[in-house]
Amino acid sequence: MAELEVLAVGPQALVEDLGRPGVAHLGVPASGAADRASLAQGNRLLGNPSGAAGIEVLLGGFACRADSPVLLALTGAPVAATLDDEPAPFGTPFAVRRGQRLTLSIPEHGMRTYLCVRGGLGGTRHFGSVAADPTSGLGTPPLAPGDRLPIGTASDEPTAGLAVAGVDTAGAPIEVRATWGPRQDRLTGRAARQLAEGVWTVSPQLDRVGIRLDGATLSLRSDEQLSSEGVVRGAVQVPPSGAPVIFLADHPTTGGYPVVAVVADRDTDRLAQLRPGDRLRLRLRPVSWSTD
Repeated sequence: MAELEVLAVGPQALVEDLGRPGVAHLGVPASGAADRASLAQGNRLLGNPSGAAGIEVLLGGFACRADSPVLLALTGAPVAATLDDEPAPFGTPFAVRRGQRLTLSIPEHGMRTYLCVRGGLGGTRHFGSVAADPTSGLGTPPLAPGDRLPIGTASDEPTAGLAVAGVDTAGAPIEVRATWGPRQDRLTGRAARQLAEGVWTVSPQLDRVGIRLDGATLSLRSDEQLSSEGVVRGAVQVPPSGAPVIFLADHPTTGGYPVVAVVADRDTDRLAQLRPGDRLRLRLRPVSWSTD
């Protein structure tokens, strides 16, 4: 079986597919690609099923080598890449000869680049998925130099002549759609307006579990403790600090802080590409209650 050999991993490199949906009642997080749309794009370029496993590379620094000819594609955070000493394209399939070294630099913007392989990648399977969840320890362990990943058999032909653009997180605040959550009544009227109307900055406290936002300090009507409740990807929690947290791919299955809003599931892919200092706005319906 053909294999991909890992030579360098940068800050983090994970094998990710679309995760483990449907087992949260067992306490098992869904996990999977932080930016599912970019992983699916890369797979479509190569003729793979949209959920085939690829490599999620955090902030570049990754390098690998194939032991046989293979077709690859890079999507997600735009990155300069080289095959040996020659440039490799982004957003379109490209061929790699046996023994060639692929190296990724740091992305221009965005956080996560996806390296997809025609045929998909194998790994350690838990609950039907090879997706790495570093928090729970499920799935394929985080990659390290010397790891060898099996390459599967392709089922369909690559998409000829198709190219995709990388994610764009530069410039004006990113807008994400959201709805008010089950505990919105815990917010004071003023805090609800701050959440809905403010421009938030992504703090350095971010990972695949979630991102913490800097900006206004949100006040709650009560500091009464809640019993743990089920939470979903995109849930916006307000901890005692008043700095909202938005859950992403590796979020826990339950939580005890009030969920005051929920970001649209599709838009959480965009959140996973934001860096510290990037700005965003939650597109929530206007609030009309008092400013207490």
